[in-house]
Amino acid sequence: MNKKRCFWVTKDQIYIDYHDNEWGKPVYDDQPLFEFIILESFQAGLSWLTILKRREQFRMAFDQFEVQKVAQYSTEKVEELIQNEGIIRHRGKIETAISNAKLFIEIQNEFGSFAQFIWNYVDHQPIINYWTTREEVPATTPLSDLIAKDLKKRGFKFFGSTTIYAFMQGIGMVNDHTTDCFCHKG
Repeated sequence: MNKKRCFWVTKDQIYIDYHDNEWGKPVYDDQPLFEFIILESFQAGLSWLTILKRREQFRMAFDQFEVQKVAQYSTEKVEELIQNEGIIRHRGKIETAISNAKLFIEIQNEFGSFAQFIWNYVDHQPIINYWTTREEVPATTPLSDLIAKDLKKRGFKFFGSTTIYAFMQGIGMVNDHTTDCFCHKG
């Protein structure tokens, strides 16, 4: 029997696996949260499928997303990453990943963890939405606007409200599986 999935899932197995096993499931650990920060910032202007297909190469290129290592990257490492055909070779996004890593550490130091900081916006409980159609699912919300504004004030780049909302969906801060999707479980 075929499982009913959200409207955006293609027949691509990598997309199906991501939807079924990750998207919308709450993430409270800083390491995968940092991975999502990096991947979402690289996704800006591209499809998420493009990023997912390069995810393993990103993991290798960015030292398994170890935030302390990424924060210490040198200009030589930037040049090395620009030559890496397995990732998105955008100098601005690569330099932003390093800058955002440093800001991520600042938040960890201030709040004890990035998870504590980000999940505080929703009282540490996912927002469960009950969308029935594609048209109902927003690209931004007042909450994503607020978080984007806060992160921008802290110096984060490539993190507008649309990117933040996608991040919130990915890490399960919001459950935006449509009600007909087997993953909704609202």
